[in-house]
Parts: sequence; structure tokens; C-alpha cells
Amino acid sequence: MSFIKAVKPVKSNTLLRALLATLILAFASVIAWSMRDNSAHEGGRAPQFSIVTDQGKHITPTSFGGRILVLNFWATWCAPCLEELPSLNQFQQEFANSGVVVVGVSIDKSQEKYANFLKRIPVSFQTFHDPQADISGSYGTFQYPETYIIKDGVVMRKYAEGENWLAPDIQQYVRSLL
Repeated sequence: MSFIKAVKPVKSNTLLRALLATLILAFASVIAWSMRDNSAHEGGRAPQFSIVTDQGKHITPTSFGGRILVLNFWATWCAPCLEELPSLNQFQQEFANSGVVVVGVSIDKSQEKYANFLKRIPVSFQTFHDPQADISGSYGTFQYPETYIIKDGVVMRKYAEGENWLAPDIQQYVRSLL
């Protein structure tokens, strides 16, 4: 009888260790899964969203049928955003008849500041106010400005700082996508 008593604790300890190791592995897997990079990458699918812009146009990353979506995340308090604004305006004007649509998504918290800014400085492109930064968050954007060139729902290029949208290399690249 003493032999049976001695075997049971060893067997239960082994089972407990195996169970603990399995739980630790499962926990580590859940953590790794939640920390994976979900941000938008060149060549990958653009994260989905559906908005109606301030100008009344319905926009999704896949609703352009071969046209180009230039998705710009910005804010009124962001100096580089304001610096690139004139060239982005002119870029939209130059490419408007070519099938390029620029959409500026503002992450300003205040609707009033956002609206007053657009009254003072009108833009030639579609705009949308996203105070919770839901859309930019789905793209993995955390610095502003950040712009994605999207065609057929695929991120073709990402610009992670203010750009001169009239630069020949940017314009040539966009023309190559048309």
C-alpha cells in the first residue's frame, strides 16, 4: 500500500506541471496574437472603413473601381500637416479629372476647431472628422501626417511624414498607377 501512495503524488505533480506549461503556452500565444502588427503595409489590403465625407461622398477603400484613393490622416494642430496642405490641395486639383480622390481624415478632438479651420482654410479635397481616430488606428497610424495611396483596396504606397505632393517623383508614381 505504501507503494501506491508514493506513486500518486509523483503522477499528480507531473500532471500539474504539464497543465501549467500548457496554460503558460496558451497565455503566451494569446499575448503574441494580440500584439501582432495589424497596421497597413505596402502591398497589403487596406483596412476597411466606410464613411460619408463632409461633402456627402460615400468612401470605402474598395469603392473606386481602379481609381486611386489618397488617404491622408491629419490634424489642425499638426505643423507638418499644415505645411503639406497647399501641395495636397493643388495635387487634388491637378489629378481630379484623372481618377484620383484625396480624402483628408482629421483626428481633431474638437468638432468646432475642425470646422472653423476648414472655414478659414478651405481645401479642394474630401474631408472627414474622426475624433476617436478609429480609422487611423485601424491603419496603425500614430504620427501625423500619414498618407496611404490605395488602388483596388490595396495599399500601394505609404508616406509617414509631410510631403510635397507636387514633387515630380510622387506625381510620376501616381500617374504610373492610373
